[in-house]
Amino acid sequence: MWTITENKSWSYLEQTYDWVRDMQDVPQDPIHHGEGNVAIHTQMVLAALQEQAGYQALSPQDKEILWAAALLHDVEKRSTTVTEPDGRITSAGHARKGADTARQILYREIPTPFHIREQITQLVKYHSLPLWLLERRDPLRTIIHASLQVNTAHLALLARADMIGRMAPDTAELLYRIDCFEEYCKEHQCWGTPWPFENAQARMHYLRKGDIAPGYVPYKAPAVQVVIMSGLPGAGKDTYVQQHYQQPDWEIISLDKLRIQMKISPTDKSGTGKVVQAAKEQARVYLRNKRSFVWNATNTTHQMREQLIALCMQYDAGVTVVYVEVPYKELFRQNGNREAIVPHNAMQKLINKLEIPDLTEAHAVIYHAR
Repeated sequence: MWTITENKSWSYLEQTYDWVRDMQDVPQDPIHHGEGNVAIHTQMVLAALQEQAGYQALSPQDKEILWAAALLHDVEKRSTTVTEPDGRITSAGHARKGADTARQILYREIPTPFHIREQITQLVKYHSLPLWLLERRDPLRTIIHASLQVNTAHLALLARADMIGRMAPDTAELLYRIDCFEEYCKEHQCWGTPWPFENAQARMHYLRKGDIAPGYVPYKAPAVQVVIMSGLPGAGKDTYVQQHYQQPDWEIISLDKLRIQMKISPTDKSGTGKVVQAAKEQARVYLRNKRSFVWNATNTTHQMREQLIALCMQYDAGVTVVYVEVPYKELFRQNGNREAIVPHNAMQKLINKLEIPDLTEAHAVIYHAR
């Protein structure tokens, strides 16, 4: 069973991890956090989490996942906390940035199985959602979208611990909001489970059209299939493509091969743009001719993938994203064996910006991680 640490004493955590040590130097607004700094708050959250009956009923592995998420939930208040002109202390954006940091910690520093790491990351990212869901412009769309990425029942446990683990006058009100979040999720079939779309086509149609009901099932099937590879350089995308798509009915668009053919360095940004445009022209030809193809490139951010997915869906394509990952140390060894080696600093920047694909992006997502 995976655990972030066997020794859960706070003194050990502070001695071992700089990101825990940093918490004691991060102030919080005294109105909403009368207990003091982030270190005090986090310890109170961990204690409150373990006292909940819902937490005690979880499997041992799920307990470890939630405990780690609670430890990490405010990890980036250190970089987002500011004192406003009126003296109030805020930390806008700490949850999203904290999710990115949690992923880095659990990839580089504390090797964590992929599916466990991503559960923790999403809990950190969404840990404030139960408080504000019903204030969103479209709460149903918001919770359906979130349910495809995070276990909402676990999220509510974390949010309750977050509220109990502080000293503030509005605790009762915010706990009531979490109760409402739970009832809303249960009413809309999102409690601890993704919203049950009829099929992938229905899911993608709903997520991309703002004016339809989630139960609508489009009758039109995809006209062509496209696979978009995603993963860091050296993760094994080429090998995966060779093993699964080296068949006559699949065309291959490889940005690495195009880059070599065009004699453009991986660090040449303007040249990379030319490579991508050449690849897109090739893709349009395949899409118009209803030829299934694989787009083999890093595609490590949502924005990079979305540009391709939007292009493919203009031609009624069914899109599968295949994400490939190897352990941190193995990644650099495999990168060193590539024909086009990515420099160390460039690789670190890619890791820092890495965003894992999920079911809000494509008809299907395949994770090939070891």
